[in-house]
Amino acid sequence: MAKYLLLKHYRGAPAPANDVPMDKWTPEEISAHVQYMRDFADRLEETGEFVDGQALAPEGTFVRYDGPGRPPVTDGPFAETKDLIAGWMVIDVDSYERAVELAGELSAAPGAGGEPIHEWLELRPFLAEPPTITE
Repeated sequence: MAKYLLLKHYRGAPAPANDVPMDKWTPEEISAHVQYMRDFADRLEETGEFVDGQALAPEGTFVRYDGPGRPPVTDGPFAETKDLIAGWMVIDVDSYERAVELAGELSAAPGAGGEPIHEWLELRPFLAEPPTITE
């Protein structure tokens, strides 16, 4: 089994086919989208492939170390101008092919008009072993 991270970008990924921003959806469309996500996760939980998943708030701040005795440096929040990750899901599957299959299915979550979004999801494998450095 291999773990993969599915990242749902609200901004910063290629535009989906159904490219109506979520803030323009009706409450019913939002509910249908959220229910699709829950049903998808529930089904993967039954097969043992679901690990965890969460929606994320649009606000966020970049933080970095700025040296001994100095407070961390922050950049943000500027949610309107940066890439925005709307949520994530971790899956544990038998193969890369299965991860791609599930990401494709999740991409079909309904959006405006009840039509599939066909959004691009970023699929990232967990690092299984630390990289080996050779000289």
